[in-house]
Amino acid sequence: MDLMTLALPQEPAGGIAGWAADLVDTLGGPGAGLAIALENLFPPLPSEVILPLTGFAAGQGVISLASALFWTTLGSVVGAAALYWIGVLFGRERMHALWAKLPLVKTSDLERTEAWFAKHGTKAVFLGRMVPIFRSLISVPAGVERMRLPVFLALTSLGSLIWNSVLVLAGYWLGDQWDAVETYVGLLSKVVLVSVLAAAAVWVVVRVRSRNRPRAGAGAGPRHRRVD
Repeated sequence: MDLMTLALPQEPAGGIAGWAADLVDTLGGPGAGLAIALENLFPPLPSEVILPLTGFAAGQGVISLASALFWTTLGSVVGAAALYWIGVLFGRERMHALWAKLPLVKTSDLERTEAWFAKHGTKAVFLGRMVPIFRSLISVPAGVERMRLPVFLALTSLGSLIWNSVLVLAGYWLGDQWDAVETYVGLLSKVVLVSVLAAAAVWVVVRVRSRNRPRAGAGAGPRHRRVD
């Protein structure tokens, strides 16, 4: 396959964008897939940079748009499957053993979480593929809870195709302004992260207060019957 290089003034020269551009220049569509597979395994690698850049490369004729969508979605599924098997190998027994050692949490908390995932896991995996931060992490509990692999792969493929298509097409249509996508999706990632941290902080405060709250009747001295 003959590849053009991204020898343009707008080509990123370094950082993650430069690394992703080099992969696409060198390997074409498989390079974009490899970048996204690694992004799933190492969430600090931002898909909001890699995917629009891949779309930009498709717009410049470096790879075809169909190749960009196919390989990035395949990369997403491969990365998610690796995290799924990490969850499987870790297992429920280790999860419960680890949970028992954590402060402030109860076994009932984990049991409720498992019950919720058993009921809503398919929606969580599908929709989670389109939510920054969660799009990688959701694969681990799916493995721990032994979601059926064909179901997991199907949901991951569909959710990843939607997410990847939006960002790749944005880069394709925006051309040399592809990096604008990073600004908006990066803002969404920050909103999600802040929301999660705020919810966790509220949960910790509520749990600590409930533990420190004296039980009914606690602290009261022994009652003595009056003797006339």
